[in-house]
Amino acid sequence: MTDSFALADAAAQLIQKRTTLRPQIALVLGSGLGGFADSLTGATRVPYSDIPAFPRSTAIGHAGQMVLGHAGSVPVAAMQGRVHLYEGYSPQEVTFPIRVFGRMGIRAVILTNAAGGINLSYSQGALVVIRDHINLQGANPLVGPNDDRFGVRFPDMTHSYAKEYRQIARDEAGNLGIPKHEGVYAGLLGPSYETPAEIEYLRRIGADLVGMSTVAEVIAARHIGIKVLAISCVTNMAAGILDQPLSHAEVMETGERVKTTFESLLRAILPRLSQDVKE
Repeated sequence: MTDSFALADAAAQLIQKRTTLRPQIALVLGSGLGGFADSLTGATRVPYSDIPAFPRSTAIGHAGQMVLGHAGSVPVAAMQGRVHLYEGYSPQEVTFPIRVFGRMGIRAVILTNAAGGINLSYSQGALVVIRDHINLQGANPLVGPNDDRFGVRFPDMTHSYAKEYRQIARDEAGNLGIPKHEGVYAGLLGPSYETPAEIEYLRRIGADLVGMSTVAEVIAARHIGIKVLAISCVTNMAAGILDQPLSHAEVMETGERVKTTFESLLRAILPRLSQDVKE
């Protein structure tokens, strides 16, 4: 059996040898949203290919490097791109970076993603704080023998998305004049987009957003005790809502259009999360 704990520890040590920075907050930047990492000051960049056992991004819009630097005065570790189940990775491989964060001493993570909007009150480009998720990916990263060094066998998911962090995000969105949206994210396997019938089903079971990431990362983060804030960028309206085909180019274009607003929100949130992890 592979010792995932030892592998995560080795990866964390490699990253920490590249920089003296010891952040307690990490970010995972999704499709079209990786530009925030380019704005970090005093940054050290570590390609995923340099990190032992670290999975490599193959999706368009995912640069595939860890960037450690300062967002204002807050030290952070930012993943400029993630991997997905649809790329052929196992749930354990998809969540390996989260386990590495745990070994690096990360205490809070901001997960971002591009999502399809199901809730008709969202417009294209809306930023939505995730309050809960529905796992329809047919996979869970905790399946198999449990390593108690990471966490307990049956982690509680009642408060997967930290209530106080969601409130901070809503407050700062209001301060910046950004519409304050919150919703439930449905995670599907992909990579094909959903059919209109599937979107109608998701709406009926309570989903406001749909995407192909995030869920496994949240489960792994909660397993090891990392607090989670997750924000979706509605890069397209889901199938059947608008009479037009869906494309990844649209995802990238929308991400670029809302980049400034998205980065402003992250910069407003980070100092308040920094205060929390220091307490």
